[in-house]
Amino acid sequence: MNAFHMQKDDRNVAVITVDLPDERMNVLRAEMVDECGALLDTLARDNTLRGVIITSGKPDNFIAGADIRMLSACDSAEDAAALARAGQALFDRLEGFPVPVVAAIHGPCLGGGLELAMACHGRVATDHDATRLGLPEVQLGLLPGSGGTQRLPALVGLPQALDMMLTGRQLRPRQALRQGLVDELVPPPLLMQAARARVQALADGKQTRRRRPWHQRLLENNTLGRHLVYRQVGKRVHARTQGNYPAPERIIDAVRTGLESGRRAGLAAEARHFGTLAMTPQAEALMSLYLAGNALKKAPVTSPSATPRPVRTVGVLGAGLMGAGIAHVTSTQAGRNVRLKDVSAERLNEAMGHVHRQIRTRQRRQGLSDFEVGRRLNRITPTLDYSGFGRLDMVIEAVFEDLALKHRMLADVEAHCPETVIFATNTSSIPVAQIAAPARRPERVIGMHYFSPVERMPLLEVIVTDRTDPEVIATTVALGRDQGKTVIVVQDGAGFYVNRILAPYLNEACHLLMEGVPIDHIDTTLVRFGFPMGPFALLDQVGLDVGGKVGPILHEAFGERMRPSPVGERLLAQGRRGRKSGKGFYRHDRRGRGAPKVDAAVYTELGVQPGQRLPAQEIIDRTVLPMINEAVRCHQEGIIRHRRDGDIGAVFGIGFPPFLGGPFHQLARRGPKAVAERLNELQTRHGDRFEPAPGLEKVLEGDGSASPARPCPSVGSV
Repeated sequence: MNAFHMQKDDRNVAVITVDLPDERMNVLRAEMVDECGALLDTLARDNTLRGVIITSGKPDNFIAGADIRMLSACDSAEDAAALARAGQALFDRLEGFPVPVVAAIHGPCLGGGLELAMACHGRVATDHDATRLGLPEVQLGLLPGSGGTQRLPALVGLPQALDMMLTGRQLRPRQALRQGLVDELVPPPLLMQAARARVQALADGKQTRRRRPWHQRLLENNTLGRHLVYRQVGKRVHARTQGNYPAPERIIDAVRTGLESGRRAGLAAEARHFGTLAMTPQAEALMSLYLAGNALKKAPVTSPSATPRPVRTVGVLGAGLMGAGIAHVTSTQAGRNVRLKDVSAERLNEAMGHVHRQIRTRQRRQGLSDFEVGRRLNRITPTLDYSGFGRLDMVIEAVFEDLALKHRMLADVEAHCPETVIFATNTSSIPVAQIAAPARRPERVIGMHYFSPVERMPLLEVIVTDRTDPEVIATTVALGRDQGKTVIVVQDGAGFYVNRILAPYLNEACHLLMEGVPIDHIDTTLVRFGFPMGPFALLDQVGLDVGGKVGPILHEAFGERMRPSPVGERLLAQGRRGRKSGKGFYRHDRRGRGAPKVDAAVYTELGVQPGQRLPAQEIIDRTVLPMINEAVRCHQEGIIRHRRDGDIGAVFGIGFPPFLGGPFHQLARRGPKAVAERLNELQTRHGDRFEPAPGLEKVLEGDGSASPARPCPSVGSV
């Protein structure tokens, strides 16, 4: 394979450069174990060798992880565990190498890449923003399998190590230095110079390991303190995962085994757990999502001849929370200048305050310099008029969901902006074709449907009509990706994709409520199923008034199966708009103190006796199966181009349980025929809103995803 290249300098320091042929990113593969082992054999015989530096031949990454293609060749948990043991043995040898070994890190150093770096005797990293260090295996349903569960606690301490491994959180350079994960930060041009100096210092015995604070050592060096950490972390993990993800508990066990019974026992537990997890349906689903995301990034969004135009300055119309969020990600993530317009000076001030708080929060968490904070803030300029709009490349409107208002915004933009400007509407339900109808240049009108809060929600739906210019599509997708969003391109239509499949889920929850099923019973059941929040908590979060606008649009477009339950209309008449009004299905403290509690007055206002406690599976089937059914309809109608996009949109847009892989992955696992039969039963009992999509029972015939049994990824890294 020749992924490792070695050159010895005049100071008797061997520089090993990792450069995987024909790949943009370095990833670790099974066959590289023997290649690296042979190289270490050669170096071990060199009596003049003073030290070793391991660095990357790629310009923008160190090692992004281990290639999960290796798991596709594994037929059993033991096969996967053997892969882990091979990696452990190699890195143990690296750690015990007789001369100092230093990792010189620039760019992503993740998963197996960080496990390699931690096995070295020293780590020097660049202070560049591209440098990230982390163990994200938990996000794929796995754990670090090459010694990471044992070495990370030794370097950064037990609480920090568990936090990193249980969340997959990646550290920026300053954070990594502060936590003791790296020994030194330098500008990229000085990386190799600093690594050589580190080798020299280690060889001379001048470098000693930095000691962690005394209170951390006191906590970790006694059995009672460690067990307290395990218990507290275990409680938090269960509250977050509801027991649906097996990897976090296995991570805790591997760490605990190593600390309580020694490194050898810890490594054995780590390899055993890695093998077991690699064969779980949760890992299969999560790796499927990961691979789908990679495929989505590479998939063409329009005709090959269409290339994105440069977007240097973006206008945002509307300074509410949505507009402020769009301005923030455009400035901080995409690095574009933003002209933020509103008719209210007060709202502009509030929006700028929101952006300022977001950037300051990021400064505290990521160690941004004051200069960088100022630069990000200065990219956004507020305005009460259209001054400066004559030089904009794109305008994103984020005004109220009112067709006449959006038409007015479109007319103003066409009057004040260049003819080449792209007008992107952030509508959540109104078809883009209706918004573009009076446009002088309808081919330059497109939808950009963000999700709230914009800073945290990863998905962006780009909505195209039959008239949208391919260049406009390519440009919009490129900007969305620069904003840090996972972008799916969907065809125009009422509700687009995400809101369209969400509507029957929320509507059926309201039908259950009208039958007397308690609000908290429904919400708790669906949270335990895997959603981040229940349907009523979500309605309160989004706003019942927003749902009240979307419902009639979908009903008009799709008929009786989308007829809104009367719940929303009745509660809106009582002034219940959700969190924004302090009351919806729950009571919300305006100061955010305490968890919201179900407002019992809702039952009285609806004329409902909340005594019906249906089995969990009944609630799940009645709410989730219509969502899956509607996703199938969207694919059949061409709203989404690929089932992959449907899974990503549901998971990243509305929190469909990631460990289930998305609606289509879940359909494949449960079986289309079984789902169709269950929908037929529900249709007989509850009405035509459960009617299966045409041909549902055969919808995946001939598709290899119809009968998933174990992970079979084609590309990727952990």
